[in-house]
Amino acid sequence: MKLLRPANERGHADFGWLDTRHSFSFGDYHDPRWMGFRSLRVINDDRLAAGQGFGMHPHRDMEIISFVIEGALEHKDSLGNGRIIREDEFQFMSAGSGVRHSEFNPLKEGTGRFLQIWIMPEQRGLAPWYQDLSYAGLPEGGVRLVASRDGRDGSIALRQDAELWYLKLAAGGTHTHKVAPGRALWVQVATGRVRVGDTELAEGDGLAVADESGLTLSAAEASRVLLFDLA
Repeated sequence: MKLLRPANERGHADFGWLDTRHSFSFGDYHDPRWMGFRSLRVINDDRLAAGQGFGMHPHRDMEIISFVIEGALEHKDSLGNGRIIREDEFQFMSAGSGVRHSEFNPLKEGTGRFLQIWIMPEQRGLAPWYQDLSYAGLPEGGVRLVASRDGRDGSIALRQDAELWYLKLAAGGTHTHKVAPGRALWVQVATGRVRVGDTELAEGDGLAVADESGLTLSAAEASRVLLFDLA
């Protein structure tokens, strides 16, 4: 089974300082067909104007990952963490029993674009924590495990049976991902164009894949793709 989530059908809101698109129901956008996919609850494609962002606000019991596609994102939280992450860098915050944080575009000029991802944890009320990873030097054709349940290979340790892979494909490049029985995949194209079988995916498109033994992605141009492997 493959189910396409076209970019132009996502939820959309433009507040001037923030232009955001929601792959799944979020905030004032509600679509009962798109409430999430397995433990994957949120993929928001956010564009922040220079100097703008989200002030301090609370979260709890959610695994939150931010991936900077363009520009920069400045994070501060009630745990004392503070960092600016830039293109091809990931930031992780396990909200657990509760944490407050802010996110801003620290640039004086230029829009910052990032994906905000929420994954539902297996347990509630655990201690919150923070981590970040950089793949700024990853060459085209590179594939990295960003997050996993066991934190293997230097990946972020999620409190959920889920994996997040980062694919930086060169034009004409391919990547094959095997799927264990009972698991499913979500493909999210951050930039570029790829093909999965007979399905073409462009920037912002998502694809749910279930009841398959694997898939192969072929890049029509240089592309950055997030691949979620979900229990």
